Amino acid sequence: MSKTQRTTERKERTRIIIADDESIIRADLREMLTNLGYLVIGEVGDGRSAVNLARELRPDIVIMDIKMPDMDGIEAAKILTEEQIAPVILLTAYSQQDLVERAREAGVVAYLVKPFQEADLAPAIEVALARFKEFQALRKEVADLKLAFETRKLVDRAKGILMDTQGLTEADAFRKIQKMSMNLRKPMREVAEAIILANQAGKE
Repeated sequence: MSKTQRTTERKERTRIIIADDESIIRADLREMLTNLGYLVIGEVGDGRSAVNLARELRPDIVIMDIKMPDMDGIEAAKILTEEQIAPVILLTAYSQQDLVERAREAGVVAYLVKPFQEADLAPAIEVALARFKEFQALRKEVADLKLAFETRKLVDRAKGILMDTQGLTEADAFRKIQKMSMNLRKPMREVAEAIILANQAGKE
């Protein structure tokens, strides 16, 4: 089996729901995703329908616009994250950068800025899937959702430090924090805080 066939098979297992109130954008997105070998299992035009369809179909990922009728993408993403249904990639315009922080607080793990190209999709999807898996690992450790979000911010900072100082990939940096957590028998939050403090001390 060729590398291309393996990649296509893997992507076909990635089931995606598209949510955008503009049918032309939905059609373009569906065509791009299909060309890349992903499986689009549903399309909706508002946030509430996106949540209901995701609850029913349990996709691997949801790609949705920020601005939608009835319920916006950020509110929908918050529900999908709280219920641990699927990671969300938000479609944003440059003029909506003020909403990105609100989106981050809602648990959004990846963004695509319009207008985007087909080549932008696969990296965003891979990042979203990886970060959602990391967040699920944190949720097992931290039952409280608010605390889990705060822990993720610290772990993200610690990952960045390890990536910069040790040349690790994002996934390897997370695994290193996880391994240190197990070896030291300390929560990942404490390990992340120690990495951040050590980095700050090293700069003084």
